[in-house]
Amino acid sequence: MNKNISFNNSQIYYRVEGNGQPVVLVHGFGEDSSIWDDLINRLKDKYKLIVPDLPGSGKSSTENDQLSMEYMSDCVHEVLLAEQIKSPAGNESKQGAIVIGHSMGGYITLAFAEKYPQLLKAFGLFHSSAFPDNEEKKEARKKSISFIRQNGAAKFIEQSTPNLFSEDFKKKHPEIVRELVDRYTNFSEAALVHYYEAMMQRPDRTEILKKFKGPILFIMGKHDAAIPLEQSLQQCHLPEVSYVQILENSGHMGMFEEPEKTGPFIEKFLAEIEIANPYQRYS
Repeated sequence: MNKNISFNNSQIYYRVEGNGQPVVLVHGFGEDSSIWDDLINRLKDKYKLIVPDLPGSGKSSTENDQLSMEYMSDCVHEVLLAEQIKSPAGNESKQGAIVIGHSMGGYITLAFAEKYPQLLKAFGLFHSSAFPDNEEKKEARKKSISFIRQNGAAKFIEQSTPNLFSEDFKKKHPEIVRELVDRYTNFSEAALVHYYEAMMQRPDRTEILKKFKGPILFIMGKHDAAIPLEQSLQQCHLPEVSYVQILENSGHMGMFEEPEKTGPFIEKFLAEIEIANPYQRYS
C-alpha cells in the first residue's frame, strides 16, 4: 500500500507491505525505496514492511535545505507514528520496530537509535558505519559536491554508481549497473549536495553500538570502497549481540551483488529476534 504523510511542509512517500513484526527499510544516498524491492518480496508474507523514500529522494519532497541524519531520523519516526508503532510500556510485550539501513540509511538508523531507542527492538547496518568521516573522506565528499555543482546530478550518478560494485560484478552484470544509473539520474543536485553535507557533519556513534541492548546486524562487502571491510570489522564486535555477514564477492551493493546470501541472512536475523520474543504483540 502506498501512503503519504506531511513532515515539516514536505510530502513523504512510503510503502507498507504485509503484516506482523514491523520492519523499516531505509535506503541510502542516491537511491530510493525501490532499492529494497527484492527483499520486500522475500519478507512481505511474514513481516510488516515499512519502506520510506527519504526527504528529497524518490517520490518524497523536501523543503529543508539543512538536512541532517537527525532530521531524517525524525522523518522515519513520523512514519512510525503514522503506522501506530508503539514503544514498550510497563510490562507489556515490547512492540518496537526493527530498522535496517543501507549506507547513508545506516547513518540515519544510528541517529534514530540514539534519539528513539525505546522504539527499537533491533537494527541493522547494511554496508554502513558508526564511525564519522575522517578528513580524507570529507575531502572526497567535497570533491563530489564540486562535481555535482559543475556537471549536474545525472552526470554524477552515471560516474559514481559503477564504483559501488565489485569489479567482477560490473563485468558480469553491466545491465544491472546500467539500470540503476538510469533509475536514479533524476535526482536533484540540491538533494545530493545536502546529503553529502549531512554525512560530513555526522558524529561518531560507536557508543550507540556499545549501549544498545538489542541485536545488531552487520552486512559488509569484501570489496566495498565506500565502507572498507577493515572499518566494518572494527565495529561489529562492539554490541552485546552481533549478527555479522561478510560478502566475499560484493562491493557496496550486496542486495544486488549477492542477494542469495543477504536475503536469507536478514530473514534469519529477523526470525531469531521473533523466537527471542515469542509473545510479541503488534499495534
